[in-house]
Amino acid sequence: MNDKLIGREKEQAILQKAVQSDESEMIAVIGRRRVGKTFLIRSVYDTRIRFELTGLQNATLPRQLSNFTFQLGEFFGSHAPEKAPADWLEAFQQLIVCLKKVELREKPVLFFDELPWLASRRAGFLEGLDFFWNSWAVKKNIVVVICGSAASWMIRKVVHHKGGLHNRITKRIHLQAFNLYETERFFQRKNIFLDRYQILQIYMAMGGIPHYLKEVEGGKSAIQNIEALCFSSTGLLSDEFQKLYPALFEKSENHIAIITALAEKWKGLTRREIIAATKMKDGGGLTRCLEELTSSGFVTAYFSFGNRKKDMLYRLTDEYSLFYLKFIQHIKNQGVDAWKHFSQAPQFTAWSGYAFENICLKHTEQIKKAMSIAGIYSETSGFYGPGTSTEPGVQIDLLIDRRDNVIDLFELKFYNEAIRLDKSDALALREKMAAFRRLTATRKQIFLSFLSTFGLTSNENSIGLVARSLTMDALFERAD
Repeated sequence: MNDKLIGREKEQAILQKAVQSDESEMIAVIGRRRVGKTFLIRSVYDTRIRFELTGLQNATLPRQLSNFTFQLGEFFGSHAPEKAPADWLEAFQQLIVCLKKVELREKPVLFFDELPWLASRRAGFLEGLDFFWNSWAVKKNIVVVICGSAASWMIRKVVHHKGGLHNRITKRIHLQAFNLYETERFFQRKNIFLDRYQILQIYMAMGGIPHYLKEVEGGKSAIQNIEALCFSSTGLLSDEFQKLYPALFEKSENHIAIITALAEKWKGLTRREIIAATKMKDGGGLTRCLEELTSSGFVTAYFSFGNRKKDMLYRLTDEYSLFYLKFIQHIKNQGVDAWKHFSQAPQFTAWSGYAFENICLKHTEQIKKAMSIAGIYSETSGFYGPGTSTEPGVQIDLLIDRRDNVIDLFELKFYNEAIRLDKSDALALREKMAAFRRLTATRKQIFLSFLSTFGLTSNENSIGLVARSLTMDALFERAD
């Protein structure tokens, strides 16, 4: 494994297997902007990369082809033609000629980055790539890596392509953000030693995106780092939101409208509720936007427990987007220590609770490991039961439905010290469990578990009610 990289063990293994095989390989690498796709490929393949081309955002076809010609010169020197090709078919013919002229002592890698920018409408790039692969590359011992940040576009246009690239992808990597275990290791590699409460606060604001995390400075608290990165005029994340969605999606105003609507509703929204909130039409355009947001990891779609025949709920789970919409856009450039003061406000409590819940939902494998139930088949979901005139509603953000006839209901709490239950807390929790059993008619054993930053202090109100208490350390477990 490459010691430059934190985590990414499975992804590295896939890439290494491709260069060790006796056949040509086409690898599709998908992942959101700033997640580290290019760094992964360059770190693993290094000197094996014999040609690399990165698409230019919003560039015309002549400018893309001019860039292609320049890159041919960079990689092949005097073997490269000086004249830019007329189209992508001629461009790939030129690439074939150049590859034939050089001595290849090891299996070469060709890397095409930001493919959606190269393959804009009517550009003809995919047709050229189709020709290159089917007429030449597939007969050689070669690796072609295609990479893009618009995950849904990559899946639709490349992985499930109906033309010459159909079924040509031999390996696929969907690169995810760092989890908390990897984030902690990333900071340690940079000689930044923060306790887990500090790391958790940073993660809640910007997620596990390596490009964001590398801007965190040692010797500063979470509040100081968030202040510098998100609320100063020169901070990387003060205006990242305006760049993020246009770089990924066509007609990104629709995606932003959906994200903005979801940021206002903690429990999530159904498709019908999204239509009502955004005024978008119910049709293929909305479907595509939702697919693109979920494929790219900004939104999570899920069914409520026991209601798979009813409407799916969509929930905003991108940490940075939520933080931007709730805070950055409102209070940036408001002077020194703006976030320090605002983090004491009631809005902080509401946001931190929701952000912590999202992080827990993304770390369910770590939670199962900490509970020693990883070997038991289980399904995770949430539950929302609306109230009536006589019965209160109930919302459960995380439950684990286990094959051993048990359902674990979780209370997820972000707090700056250990939690103590009083009598009213205990009564409310018992009523919630009873309401869940009544609304779902489940006959399974129900266990109540707490997952909070510093755990639960055992007392007469928790004994016999709370089956298990976990701290934030459970979230920092290494996933198997």
